[in-house]
Amino acid sequence: MKTRNSGFTLIELLIVIALLGTLAVALLAAIDPFEQFKKATDTGVRNTAQEFYNASIRYYAQRNGWPSQWAAEFTDTAGHQIGRGDPNDIVTGLVASSELKQNFVELAEDQLDKIYVARQGESKLMVCFSPQSNSFLNADKNVKFTTVDLDVSGNPSTDASTTAGTCQVHGGAGPCYWCLY
Repeated sequence: MKTRNSGFTLIELLIVIALLGTLAVALLAAIDPFEQFKKATDTGVRNTAQEFYNASIRYYAQRNGWPSQWAAEFTDTAGHQIGRGDPNDIVTGLVASSELKQNFVELAEDQLDKIYVARQGESKLMVCFSPQSNSFLNADKNVKFTTVDLDVSGNPSTDASTTAGTCQVHGGAGPCYWCLY
C-alpha cells in the first residue's frame, strides 16, 4: 500500500515566493512611498496656508485693516515666511482676534517655515508655498506662480505674465509656487 504525501515541493514554494516578491516590487514602484509622503506634506502645508489666508481675509473684512503686528513684517513687497524668526509676529493678531485657534502655531509648527506671505497696499494679500510632490507640481493648476512677491500693482507673477522667469514645471529654472491671492 502506497501512501501519498500531500504538500508542496521546495521548488514550488520558491517559485511562489519569487512571484510574490516581484509583485511586491512592482506595487512599491507604482505607489512610490516617497512621492506619497511628499504629497501628504504638501496637502498639510496647503491646508495650513488656506487656513492662514482665510483667517486673514476674515480679519480684514471685519476690521477693515490688517493686524497691527503686520506693520513691521511687511515693509516691502518681498514674500515673508510665516515661520521666519518668531512666527507669532504674523500670527499673533489673528490668534488674539480668534480668527485662528490658540494652538495654531503648535499644530502647524513644521509647516509654517514653508509658507510665504506678501502684502501690497491695504487690501492685497498673497499666501504661497512651494510644493515638492509631482502630483501638486504637474496636476494642480494653482501651481503657476514664479515668485512669492506682488508687483507694484499688487498682482502676482505667473508663468503667463513673464517670459524670463518661468518655473521648473513649465521649463524654467526657478521654483514654482502654489498661491492664494
